[in-house]
Amino acid sequence: MGEAKRRKETGAPPPRRGDNRKPLIIGASILVIVLAVIGVFFLTAAPDPTSNELPVAAPNADAFPAELDRYGVSVGDAEAPVVVREFADYQCPACGRFSDASQQLKEKYVESGQVRFVYFDLPLQQHQNAMPAAQAARCAGDQSAYWAMHDQLFDKQSEWSDSGDPVATFSRYANELGLEERRFRRCMNTELHREAIEQSREVAMQLKVTSTPTVLVDNIRLTRPGWGQLSAVVERELADSNQD
Repeated sequence: MGEAKRRKETGAPPPRRGDNRKPLIIGASILVIVLAVIGVFFLTAAPDPTSNELPVAAPNADAFPAELDRYGVSVGDAEAPVVVREFADYQCPACGRFSDASQQLKEKYVESGQVRFVYFDLPLQQHQNAMPAAQAARCAGDQSAYWAMHDQLFDKQSEWSDSGDPVATFSRYANELGLEERRFRRCMNTELHREAIEQSREVAMQLKVTSTPTVLVDNIRLTRPGWGQLSAVVERELADSNQD
């Protein structure tokens, strides 16, 4: 009996064809996941400190003018053999991603006295909330909570980035950090630290730093800011300092 005739006489539905695309879709999904994992590994894995692929200082490059560090915010031993400097904008997504690396730096190298970390404010004109965020960190610093607010701002960047009332959001963060909210709001509303932030931005202009994040290990500018390259260059600089 022909298939069409059989269906007509029995009312049976046509046999379903196997979905041959399903294994292909699953295979493609697995491949995408594997490639993503490999990509993350290469972005975050630390290269060998002796690798020729690591950035080096330009020939005859001068040392970073340490007297400019007073325009940034520092943490760590003043006599640390290696200094890492970051020029960043709190609203910059790439800076938000780099913040994980800077936290690891503080935990592994700054707390042990091997590295001093200096953060320079470079709020970009296209980011409307970058200046208020920089002020929020410095206002929190008046109550000994600069780095706590610094980390909070990056951790919750997506929450306040497009806010029409960033002061209210940052005041809530201050409250969550146990700060005196009225004092914090007064600092924000009077723009108490705006001049200091502008001076930090002028340092960036003086050094021809125009993009964020720009990260330097001593006088070496990272080409791929992230934990992998950062930690490898720091290790190389520490090894070199021990040979001096």
